[in-house]
Amino acid sequence: KYPVSGQLCGRKCLVDIEKDGGASDSECKADTGVPEVPPPADDTPEVLNKALSGLSSRWKNWWVRGILTLAMIAFFFLIIYLGPMVLMMIVLCVQIKCFHEIITIGYSVYHSYHLPWFRTLSWYFLLCVNYFFYGETVTDYFFTLVQREEPLRILSKYHRFISFALYLSGFCMFVLSLVKKHYRLQFYMFGWTHVTLLIVVTQSHLIIHNLFEGMIWFIVPISCVICNDIMAYMFGFFFGRTPLIKLSPKKTWEGFIGGFFSTVVFGILFSYLMAGYRYFVCPVEFSNDSNSFTVDCEPSELFQLQDYTLPSVLESITGWTTVKLYPFQIHSIALSAFASIVGPFGGFFASGFKRAFKIKDFANTIPGHGGIMDRFDCQYLMATFVNVYIASFIRGPNPTKVIQQLLALRPDQQLHIYNSLKAHLTERGLLAALEEAA
Repeated sequence: KYPVSGQLCGRKCLVDIEKDGGASDSECKADTGVPEVPPPADDTPEVLNKALSGLSSRWKNWWVRGILTLAMIAFFFLIIYLGPMVLMMIVLCVQIKCFHEIITIGYSVYHSYHLPWFRTLSWYFLLCVNYFFYGETVTDYFFTLVQREEPLRILSKYHRFISFALYLSGFCMFVLSLVKKHYRLQFYMFGWTHVTLLIVVTQSHLIIHNLFEGMIWFIVPISCVICNDIMAYMFGFFFGRTPLIKLSPKKTWEGFIGGFFSTVVFGILFSYLMAGYRYFVCPVEFSNDSNSFTVDCEPSELFQLQDYTLPSVLESITGWTTVKLYPFQIHSIALSAFASIVGPFGGFFASGFKRAFKIKDFANTIPGHGGIMDRFDCQYLMATFVNVYIASFIRGPNPTKVIQQLLALRPDQQLHIYNSLKAHLTERGLLAALEEAA
């Protein structure tokens, strides 16, 4: 029904996808029952087209990707400079755009049957899920502000009930929108929306949680993924000979291995550069006095230089017995290794999705790169890993959160906890020692 790469989509299904390679005949026959969507048009700026007109398509694509990559890196450093609030707004904007790109593919299939409500319900569910997640975040990190304002306190108290009521309304609207003879397709698209929400909204919420732990937990993982993407492309472009995976025929083992070593080295050096600045390592906290975010603290041991004894092999090569490192640099090895070994599977997953619908990119938002989702397919997988890593190996009990929860209790409950804690400290002899010291 739709033209793909300039050819008609019929039973022969001759598809030429420049980025991921062409589809085989057997693959086409297996997918003939899958509705297809039109690919986005080439949106390369006319200035670049004229400047690079004398180059082959391979080198033209290399220059376009390179120029736009440098522009995106510059924009990334700009939003870091503007602070955590701007970073959170950018994450929200990226989330909405990624959701739009995936849902648009589904809507191109769904709309052809003239069925009602899918697009409206998709955005409604996005609103509901964001209300739930961001409401939880506001309650956790803006506790003093929430307790100070009566409307916010009421919303916080009944937040989960309101979230469930909103979702239930959408669920009922979906049931009422069911059309005879198209039930299966409608339930398919209902699942499409929810899987998209799981992939996009949940992961962006985890990115913001990582950001609150300190901007270094946001910047270093994202930078490692970017570095791996660039270096794997560079090594693959100049040295690639051995195909890595059938889903992405242009991905090579040379690019994969070169990207791994480059990313690990980059992670160690970049972490050393950032770990010395409080602005990057301090948790992002909300100040009740100034009604703004603050990133000032006494850095934890994780961000203080320590002496490490080198293994005998490295000692014989370098002649050093010890080296000064931030403990965070050791953790950065795990982050960069994940970004370069497991992270690319997010891209392979996206490639499989695009090949299923015979499209080159999710959209044409960024010339030479495709859509926003094409750039963030690995980032979302990385966000989950970082959040799990922090919870498993870094984060300890947070006294501030405990105090916030205690202050939300009734006075009699607070007195009960106070007496229990006092008895416990007295029994261990800690309270008497503190009183004598006072």
